[in-house]
Amino acid sequence: MMEEMIRVEGVRKAFSQQQGRLPIIEIDQWSARKGDAIALLGPSGSGKSTFLHLLGGVLPVDGGLLEIAGQQVSGMKESERDAFRAQTVGYVFQDFYLIPSLTVKENVELVMPRSMSKPLRARLIGEWFERVGLQDRMNQLPAKLSRGQQQRAAIVRAMIHCPPLVLADEPTGSLDWETASSIMKLLLDVSRENGSTLVTVTHDLHLAELFPTKLQFASLNQLLKGRAESSSDKRAMQETAAGGVSS
Repeated sequence: MMEEMIRVEGVRKAFSQQQGRLPIIEIDQWSARKGDAIALLGPSGSGKSTFLHLLGGVLPVDGGLLEIAGQQVSGMKESERDAFRAQTVGYVFQDFYLIPSLTVKENVELVMPRSMSKPLRARLIGEWFERVGLQDRMNQLPAKLSRGQQQRAAIVRAMIHCPPLVLADEPTGSLDWETASSIMKLLLDVSRENGSTLVTVTHDLHLAELFPTKLQFASLNQLLKGRAESSSDKRAMQETAAGGVSS
């Protein structure tokens, strides 16, 4: 039996606004195993990115149990969540967030442990940049690289410490189709080779087909279930009506 990586029980999250608290997420129960690769699907504004931020410890949960890699993230203080994220989570974003004044190699070095010896640091960086096909570009500034190359560098930054959990928020959203496909395949390959659990938010159904597991967020978030069922009923009525007219 594969080891459980994520366990969610009764997790809730709401945000404050002028009218009061706005509930965003209510999840009764969900889990993912070590090595799972999950495409998280759903419309904009449905709370998918917020869910990633809960899994990564960026945001605190308002209630319930959230356990990642055997660590109970729910109940952690902010400083504890920061330490947990640095050790356990690799983040890949749509906008890369590479520091423009540093080379892509220096961007990666920023996340590596200061206690690591220089020879080991150099070896790891060399191996990883070769792995993503950027061995000849690692001393370039981000602006000198294409967007696809920048995302490959961002993947190195997220993965070089082999995190148990990798969270990717629309990592190919700003890329053309061919580049997006190669980047998503790279992310899947590297996660599989490392044994990492990968949760990726994407709107692209074609890219989602690359994933062994596809998860509609509406099936997970109790606040969306009624909305999803209503939309499904509406579509069924429209299809029935259309069928009646055509006959």
